Amino acid sequence: MLRAAICGAGHWGTRLIESVHGKSLKIGFTAAVTRNPAARRNLSERFGLALTPSYAEVLADPTIDAVVLATPHSQHASEIAAAAKAGKHVFCEKPFTLTLTDAEVAIATCRAAGVTLQVGFNRRYAPAYADMTRRIKMGEIGVLRHIEGHFSGPPSYQTDSANWRSNQTESPGGAMTARGVHVVDSMVHIAGPVAQVFSFSSRLHHDIDVDDTTSCLVRFARGVTGYLGTLHAASQFYRIHVFGSNGALEIRGETELLASDLAGNVRRHNYDAVDKECAELEAFADAVAGGVSFVIAPAEIVNTVAVTEAVVASARSGTMVAIP
Repeated sequence: MLRAAICGAGHWGTRLIESVHGKSLKIGFTAAVTRNPAARRNLSERFGLALTPSYAEVLADPTIDAVVLATPHSQHASEIAAAAKAGKHVFCEKPFTLTLTDAEVAIATCRAAGVTLQVGFNRRYAPAYADMTRRIKMGEIGVLRHIEGHFSGPPSYQTDSANWRSNQTESPGGAMTARGVHVVDSMVHIAGPVAQVFSFSSRLHHDIDVDDTTSCLVRFARGVTGYLGTLHAASQFYRIHVFGSNGALEIRGETELLASDLAGNVRRHNYDAVDKECAELEAFADAVAGGVSFVIAPAEIVNTVAVTEAVVASARSGTMVAIP
């Protein structure tokens, strides 16, 4: 079993622990890094974790094989580099980093250290998405032409202004770092690297220092086009729609897929829900056991970061941004 330490034991860190605790034979958590161990004694009592405020202590512990980072976005680059240099395998929550340069350095550091890297794009493990990508690879909808994606929710109405996410530094581009980045990951996974981005991002309806309405047009290197929307203050909604020369595939949520032909006939497919977080963590453990360095292709990780960065740059400049 892969022995991991959770770093950042807040809401999402706790969710990751819950997903495998007492359920997985492949990965388990033995320690947690938290700023105030006394305030998180419940984690020790509930999951049997050793609590520490020191990331360095975890990296120096020979009984810990891997770190799982659910920390503020701006810390990821340095934390990944430190873990890799200490010989720890790394699972990093999205966004991987906030800049293209940091992403490239972090991946190079992991490659040089020979450690396994996984990024927390849990929606790759949603059953509807998995079947969508399978059908696309089989050629069911022909040649890809266009992708649309939307992922929105109400967190701006639920997040306190003092929360670390409630500022432009940690959450550039509004909901891009929380939700939109999942759409970008899906698009890049399906259609390859994005080459150009034009976006709008504005704070329209709330007081915290995060944009609530973000949308953009994208063109992929292979000529496919697309657009995405992500709102930080709206009803919950998740959709990926892929158009090809012979038809289209659309997921609505995580367990529903609609397949349509050129005549507009629609076939609906429904799937049982799965624990996506358990699935992604076990995929990480499998990769470590199998000596696989990257669960997600490095080029996809880097391009997704570059797109997110370009969304912010385009919205500020009012111009199209080309991605190197």
